[in-house]
Amino acid sequence: MRNAAARSNLLVPEVREVMDIRQASDYLGVSPDTLYKYASDGFVPAFKLGNRWRFKRSRLDEWMDRQSDMQAEVDPLQKKPVRPAL
Repeated sequence: MRNAAARSNLLVPEVREVMDIRQASDYLGVSPDTLYKYASDGFVPAFKLGNRWRFKRSRLDEWMDRQSDMQAEVDPLQKKPVRPAL
Protein backbone atom coordinates (compact mmCIF):
# COMPACT_ATOMS: atom_id res chain seq x y z
CA MET A 1 0.00 0.00 0.00
CA ARG A 2 2.81 2.36 0.86
CA ASN A 3 4.49 1.85 -2.53
CA ALA A 4 1.24 2.53 -4.36
CA ALA A 5 0.86 5.86 -2.55
CA ALA A 6 4.45 6.79 -3.32
CA ARG A 7 4.00 5.92 -7.00
CA SER A 8 0.77 7.91 -7.27
CA ASN A 9 2.60 11.00 -5.97
CA LEU A 10 5.03 10.67 -8.88
CA LEU A 11 2.19 10.95 -11.37
CA VAL A 12 0.66 14.09 -9.86
CA PRO A 13 3.18 16.87 -9.27
CA GLU A 14 2.90 18.60 -5.92
CA VAL A 15 1.80 22.22 -6.22
CA ARG A 16 3.40 24.23 -3.46
CA GLU A 17 2.38 27.68 -2.23
CA VAL A 18 5.85 29.10 -2.98
CA MET A 19 7.33 27.91 -6.25
CA ASP A 20 10.63 28.41 -8.03
CA ILE A 21 10.73 29.56 -11.63
CA ARG A 22 10.57 26.02 -13.04
CA GLN A 23 7.58 25.01 -10.93
CA ALA A 24 5.77 28.28 -11.66
CA SER A 25 6.43 28.04 -15.39
CA ASP A 26 4.98 24.52 -15.40
CA TYR A 27 1.99 25.76 -13.39
CA LEU A 28 1.35 28.66 -15.80
CA GLY A 29 2.19 26.73 -18.96
CA VAL A 30 4.92 29.08 -20.18
CA SER A 31 8.64 28.57 -20.62
CA PRO A 32 11.00 29.43 -17.76
CA ASP A 33 12.66 32.06 -20.00
CA THR A 34 9.33 33.76 -20.65
CA LEU A 35 8.41 33.70 -16.98
CA TYR A 36 11.81 35.12 -16.02
CA LYS A 37 11.20 38.04 -18.41
CA TYR A 38 7.68 38.57 -17.05
CA ALA A 39 9.01 38.58 -13.46
CA SER A 40 11.87 40.96 -14.34
CA ASP A 41 9.43 43.32 -16.09
CA GLY A 42 7.00 43.24 -13.15
CA PHE A 43 4.25 41.81 -15.35
CA VAL A 44 3.65 38.77 -13.16
CA PRO A 45 3.66 38.85 -9.32
CA ALA A 46 6.99 37.54 -8.04
CA PHE A 47 9.61 38.22 -5.42
CA LYS A 48 13.28 37.48 -5.05
CA LEU A 49 14.61 35.29 -2.29
CA GLY A 50 18.33 35.89 -2.44
CA ASN A 51 19.01 36.09 -6.15
CA ARG A 52 16.27 33.65 -7.20
CA TRP A 53 12.72 34.45 -8.30
CA ARG A 54 9.90 32.93 -6.24
CA PHE A 55 6.17 32.86 -6.98
CA LYS A 56 3.24 32.43 -4.61
CA ARG A 57 0.56 30.21 -6.12
CA SER A 58 -2.24 32.25 -4.55
CA ARG A 59 -0.87 35.49 -6.04
CA LEU A 60 -0.52 33.84 -9.47
CA ASP A 61 -4.12 32.63 -9.24
CA GLU A 62 -5.31 36.17 -8.41
CA TRP A 63 -3.21 37.57 -11.26
CA MET A 64 -4.67 35.04 -13.72
CA ASP A 65 -8.20 35.95 -12.57
CA ARG A 66 -7.47 39.64 -13.23
CA GLN A 67 -5.93 38.83 -16.61
CA SER A 68 -8.95 36.77 -17.66
CA ASP A 69 -11.30 39.56 -16.52
CA MET A 70 -9.33 42.04 -18.62
CA GLN A 71 -9.52 39.70 -21.62
CA ALA A 72 -13.31 39.63 -21.31
CA GLU A 73 -13.32 43.44 -21.54
CA VAL A 74 -11.14 43.64 -24.68
CA ASP A 75 -12.77 45.03 -27.79
CA PRO A 76 -13.31 42.05 -30.16
CA LEU A 77 -12.04 44.13 -33.09
CA GLN A 78 -8.76 44.80 -31.33
CA LYS A 79 -6.17 42.21 -32.38
CA LYS A 80 -4.33 41.95 -29.10
CA PRO A 81 -4.89 43.51 -25.68
CA VAL A 82 -2.69 46.34 -24.54
CA ARG A 83 -1.22 46.03 -21.07
CA PRO A 84 -2.56 48.91 -18.95
CA ALA A 85 0.02 51.25 -17.45
CA LEU A 86 0.34 50.98 -13.70
